[in-house]
Amino acid sequence: MPAAVPTSPHLPRIALVTGAGSGIGRATALALWRQGWTVVLTGRRLETLQATLDLARTELDVDLSERSLLVSADVTDEAAVAGLFETIRLRFGRLDLLFNNAGLFTQGVSIEDLSLQAWRASVDTNLTGVFLCTREAFRLMKAQQPQGGRIVNNGSISAHAPRPGSVAYTSTKHAITGLTRTAALDGRAWNIAVGQIDIGNAASDMTAAMTAGIRQADGSLRVEPVMDVCHAADAVAHMAGLPLSANVLFMTVMATAMPFVGRG
Repeated sequence: MPAAVPTSPHLPRIALVTGAGSGIGRATALALWRQGWTVVLTGRRLETLQATLDLARTELDVDLSERSLLVSADVTDEAAVAGLFETIRLRFGRLDLLFNNAGLFTQGVSIEDLSLQAWRASVDTNLTGVFLCTREAFRLMKAQQPQGGRIVNNGSISAHAPRPGSVAYTSTKHAITGLTRTAALDGRAWNIAVGQIDIGNAASDMTAAMTAGIRQADGSLRVEPVMDVCHAADAVAHMAGLPLSANVLFMTVMATAMPFVGRG
């Protein structure tokens, strides 16, 4: 388990999780709450964020009323993202962790069959949304006292070994790696640590198809191993719990036997 995050009654640790209404985002919010963080949940639908909070109250059996905030926001909307961070500033005065998790898969089709609309939807959410949130996080983390904070981007092993028919998703995840490296460099002077986690086959709604068979590089359909999403969440919590003098620039956490390394 990740080391506990040091907390103070005068300076609670504030985290923002995007796409917190399901999957990795939901599991990471629970992991952070377990480690003593105050967690801001954001996503397009308030009801799914509330479901995450309700689950946490049941599983953790603690009062999270002072350690939680739900904000409905679309990360592709510049004004909505600015409003989200202003809400955090007014409520808590600072932000110590941003987990850029919100993302989407486009339909698995060959590149000639991918519509421009689908391409733009992927870029808007998976890349532009991360940029908008990172930009606002930099502004807040540079201005707050103590200065600095941490940003963790949800990349993907697809950027290293793409699946057939994933041109939009894979392209955006390649771009996230470039954004991570650049932001990590730009953040040094301001005590802002930026890293990336590449997750492979964490069991969620997005990976449900893998248990029924998913297309491989040779055209065959095969069932792939998955891992419990809690392991991905614990990895993010570990990165979050490090002092700002240390940074995990890139981490890969994956189902051990999934077809990622090797041939085929």
